Amino acid sequence: MSDNSSLFQAPLTAAFQHAMEYVTEVGETSVAATVDLATLRKRLGVPLGEQGTNATEVIDELVRAVNGGITGCSGPRFFGWVIGGSLPAALAADWLTSTWDQNAGLYATAPAAAVVEEVAGAWLKELLGLRATASFALVTGCQMAHATCLAAARHALLARRGWDVEENGLAGAPRIRILTSTEKHGTIVRTARLLGLGEKCIIDLPVDDDGRLSAKALSAALESSTDPAIVVLQAGDLNLGAFDDFTELIPIAKKFGAWVHVDGAFGLWVAASPRTRQLMRGAEDADSWATDGHKWLNVPYDCGYAFVADREAHRASMSHHAAYLTHADAARDELDWNPEFSRRGRGFATYAALRELGRAGVAELVERTCAIAHALVTRIGQLEGAEVLWTPQINQGLVRFVDPRDGASTAACDAYTELVMAEILASGEAFFTGTTWRGQRAMRVSVCNWQTSAKDVDRVVARIEAILRALKT
Repeated sequence: MSDNSSLFQAPLTAAFQHAMEYVTEVGETSVAATVDLATLRKRLGVPLGEQGTNATEVIDELVRAVNGGITGCSGPRFFGWVIGGSLPAALAADWLTSTWDQNAGLYATAPAAAVVEEVAGAWLKELLGLRATASFALVTGCQMAHATCLAAARHALLARRGWDVEENGLAGAPRIRILTSTEKHGTIVRTARLLGLGEKCIIDLPVDDDGRLSAKALSAALESSTDPAIVVLQAGDLNLGAFDDFTELIPIAKKFGAWVHVDGAFGLWVAASPRTRQLMRGAEDADSWATDGHKWLNVPYDCGYAFVADREAHRASMSHHAAYLTHADAARDELDWNPEFSRRGRGFATYAALRELGRAGVAELVERTCAIAHALVTRIGQLEGAEVLWTPQINQGLVRFVDPRDGASTAACDAYTELVMAEILASGEAFFTGTTWRGQRAMRVSVCNWQTSAKDVDRVVARIEAILRALKT
C-alpha cells in the first residue's frame, strides 16, 4: 500500500457521503438555487491562508459554502435548456476518471483511455445510424463538436481550391459561406468566430411553418455564388425540436459541392429509437454530425461527440506530431482528432453509460422522455391561463401564459409569461427557461433526464396550477 494512500481515505470518504446525500435528496429539494450571489461570494471568498488546510475540512467546508447554490439540473424536474443528468454507471466511471487522472491525448500516456474511446466511438456511430467508416472525436460539448467538424469542412473545401489552410491560414484564402436557417443555434455563430470565418459568413435562410429550412431558399443561396459553402442543417432545433428534411436538402447541397453538417446537439439521439428514427432519414448522407453526451445520454459534464465522414480532412485539420511525443502506430492517438492536447479521459463515462443502457435502454430513454415532454406540455396547456404554442414531436415544447385581467396582447402575454416562470422558479418545484419564438415570449419545456417520471409531471402541473390560481386572485 502506498504511504500516501491514508491521506486519501478521509477526504474521499467525506466526498462520497456528501455525494450520496445529494443524489438522495436532489429529487425532493428545491430545483432552483436558494441563496443569492452576495451570500455565495461571502461564503467562498475567504482569504487564502498562508498555511494549508486539512483535506477533509476543505471538502466539508466547500459543501457547506455552496449549499443553496447548487441547482437541481441533474435532477428529475429540471426542464430548462436541454440538460440531462448522470446515469449511475456514468457518474461512477466519471469518479474513476478523476481518480485515474489519465491524460487522454495519446495512447502512450493512457492506453486504456484510448481503447475505451475507440470502442465507445464505434458504438455511438452504430446507435446513431452513422457511417461505420466515419472518424470521431469526444470533445467538451456540441460547441467544440461543431468547431471540430467545421474545421474539417474548412480544410476540405479550401483544399479543393488548392489552398492549405493549416499551412497558410485564412488570409488570401477563398471565402467560405455558411448557409443555415434562421433557427440556428448560437454555437454555430461562435464556431464561425473561433475558426476565423467570421459571423458575416453566415447566411440565414427562411424556414417553413414547421421550422424546417426551405429547399427553394437553399437552392437560390447556393446558386448565387461560387464560393465554397458549408450547409448546416438542424436535427432538433432549440425551440421546436424541428428536423430539416435531409432527404431533400442534402442532395441539393451536394449538387453544388457544399459540405453538409448536421447540428444534432440532442436530436441526433432520435436515431436510437425505432419510433423516432424516421426523423433522421437521409441524414447519414451528410459530411459531419455533432451531438452531446451530457444531454440525452445522461453522462456527466462535459461531453460532446463529433463525427466526420472524410477521415483525412478531419485528421489533417487536427493532427499534430512532434519528436518529443510518442505516437502510436496501430492504436488511436486522440489528439489526431481532437482540438484539445491535454484532455480528460471522457470516454470512460460514455462507455459506462452505453453499457448500462444497451441499445434497448437508449431507445427506451428517448421514447419515455418524449412521452413525458408531451404530457407535460399538453397538461400545462390545459390549465386556465395557459396555452400550448408547440406540442412536442420529440422532447421539446413551448407554452405561454395569458393574464385574463390584461387581455391577450403580445406584450401582456410576454410579461405574464415571464412572471409565471419567475413564480415557478421561486417555488423550487421546477426549473424552466424562456425563449422568444415568432415574436412572442414562451416557456420552453425540455425533458431528457433519465430520472424524470410521470409523478414529476403530476407535481409540476399541480404547482403551476396553484401559481396561476394565486396570480388570478
